[in-house]
Amino acid sequence: MLPASIQITGELLSAAEVQDICESLKEDGVRLLSVRGCQLSDRDFGRVCRGVAASASLAQLNLNLGVVSSINRTRQLADALSCNRSLQTLFLHGSPLLDAGLVTLNPALSSHPTLLSLDLGDCMLGDEALRLICGLLPPDGAKSGLRELTLSANPGISSRGWARLSVAVSHSSQLRVLNLDYNPLGDQIAGMLAVSVASSRTLEVLDLEGTGLSNQSAQVFLDMVQNYPTSLRVLVLSENSISTELQQQISDLLSEGEDDEEAAPPQPGPAPSSSLRPIRDKYQPIRDKYQSPTWLPHSNSSPQMVLLTSGVGESLLAETEM
Repeated sequence: MLPASIQITGELLSAAEVQDICESLKEDGVRLLSVRGCQLSDRDFGRVCRGVAASASLAQLNLNLGVVSSINRTRQLADALSCNRSLQTLFLHGSPLLDAGLVTLNPALSSHPTLLSLDLGDCMLGDEALRLICGLLPPDGAKSGLRELTLSANPGISSRGWARLSVAVSHSSQLRVLNLDYNPLGDQIAGMLAVSVASSRTLEVLDLEGTGLSNQSAQVFLDMVQNYPTSLRVLVLSENSISTELQQQISDLLSEGEDDEEAAPPQPGPAPSSSLRPIRDKYQPIRDKYQSPTWLPHSNSSPQMVLLTSGVGESLLAETEM
């Protein structure tokens, strides 16, 4: 029997429902658990954490929209992550973690053997938290680190903090997707990020939607993609003071790079991992604040293929094998 997915949104979970979830986790019957925006007692949250700790099948855990609502719950989650050895993707978007929460979680996050994707958007983080997060992006030659990082809507991070992240991204040996949308970055930080993109050999997606950029930033990125080789495939610049023409020029150049890559003969080596692609809650300060993931119907009789958006726009679609 293949591990299933449990997805519940915005519900008040009863003790009986939590018991069912915990039994499935402990029996290694769950690959994806999502209780985004759900309400449950502190006691039941602790039971779920113990189930996560015991599970050897759980690959994706979604606790978005305030489920981790206190430092006590943060400690319980950290204990669970310290014991779990299967999780690849963790979503905590919209949790009031603050820097103290990241201090609590960091030992478990940094020592987890399989964690590849982390969403800490809208978590009220500051510079101390970002310093710890940079440690999850180890440089070349060190241990493997995150492949996808979301830090949307954390306005408490200063320019110094973003500069530190830019340096970490430049030297990260794994990072492929970086979502920084709806942070007040401005042109100066964008310039630093452009240098990071040019230096990185892995970064493919950078989301800078609604980050206070102007044509000055767009021109820097345009010069970069015109004149230097880069791994970048998607750059999101919408909801900035950037002309449509500049955005289109950048998009066209990145698309040309994709075409060249597809035309090249396959390189020897292992095939890309088919690990779970994450579902990201996209911060929207004007429209609906969060965008729900879209799941296609599937059959329980065979391995499921799920088509979803990862939150950086319709251009980034992924097939996920559950």
